Amino acid sequence: MDDDPLVCDSIRRMLEFDGFHVNISRSGAEAIALCEKETFDLIILDYLMPEMKGDEVAAALKARWPDLPIIMVTADAESIALRDEPPVGVDFLMEKPFQLAALREAVSKVLVKA
Repeated sequence: MDDDPLVCDSIRRMLEFDGFHVNISRSGAEAIALCEKETFDLIILDYLMPEMKGDEVAAALKARWPDLPIIMVTADAESIALRDEPPVGVDFLMEKPFQLAALREAVSKVLVKA
């Protein structure tokens, strides 16, 4: 999930190429609502989104589905890294811009842990 359509489309195409079924939401509230209706193997979300920040979405999702792997992408990884603790519920943090190969590797890492 990302509020940038080009980022969403690139990630969607890569994941579909790798055999995943992909749903896209444009907000944190929409993502949470989707998770209440369907079961997901992985969530990829952006830190800065409308309505809720990515760490808020991750915390809400992990509270209900603690084993759900979550990758958060952000252009603001430096300020997030300055916190005392990583964002609650985030299994892997990626800084934008990133190569799709790096995202593919992150997906593999979090799914192996799951």
